[in-house]
Amino acid sequence: MFIEERYNHILALLEQNGKVLVKDLSKTFNVSESMIRKDLQLLEKKNLLQRTYGGAISVNHKLVNIESFQHRILKNQEIKQQIAQKSLAFIQEEDTIFLDTSTTSYMIAKSIIAHDLSLTLITNMTQIASLIPTSSKVKFIFIGGDYNPLVGGCIGSYAIEQIKSYRCTKAFMGCGGIDLSDGTLSTPLSEDAATKKAIMSISKELYLVTSNQKFETNCSYNFAHIMDVTQIITECTPSASILSQLKEYNIPIG
Repeated sequence: MFIEERYNHILALLEQNGKVLVKDLSKTFNVSESMIRKDLQLLEKKNLLQRTYGGAISVNHKLVNIESFQHRILKNQEIKQQIAQKSLAFIQEEDTIFLDTSTTSYMIAKSIIAHDLSLTLITNMTQIASLIPTSSKVKFIFIGGDYNPLVGGCIGSYAIEQIKSYRCTKAFMGCGGIDLSDGTLSTPLSEDAATKKAIMSISKELYLVTSNQKFETNCSYNFAHIMDVTQIITECTPSASILSQLKEYNIPIG
């Protein structure tokens, strides 16, 4: 096979699957992994793909548009409600939990309030304040700071300083994308990434709440590795190919 044919084949696989792995391409073309890395480097220079640790992703799978919170809260509501209901199974009375700025966290908060659980809820998501009834067993702690309308909450240095004053038993966190080729979790905003890291640092357990769609997406800023996660909670069992890749990380998914 000529080099140009190999390039075209790699791009075709990216178009089909959204990502490729160096070890798989090496076997497919019967060439060394170092040769494949050189191929990916050249194709990246032509802006035809983006290299990742262990492979590459399609530039078409790069998330570049950031939708406002108000727009996102209206999308895929049934999926988010399913994830919220599953999340309740991991929450116990007297827990101290953290909900970060994600539309799924908003749904989890609604479920907690509906069940009137006796627990402490810390959040940097200001939209949750509108859900609080006049009387509730839930104790609410809100993180202040610079409000970002895109995420629907407070992120950045001042919020991080406050977050580090607390400790929680469990954190429920969303993400913008999951790259199973290298296990990175990402988000579109750098300040959101830094804020998520702070939340992780104060939490004994971390639950990633995400739709299956995020397994096909990548964002600009990594904030964690999938092996930092206690459990992945999604709306339904992912595809066989995703489950196969998840086995490498040995993370429970439900």
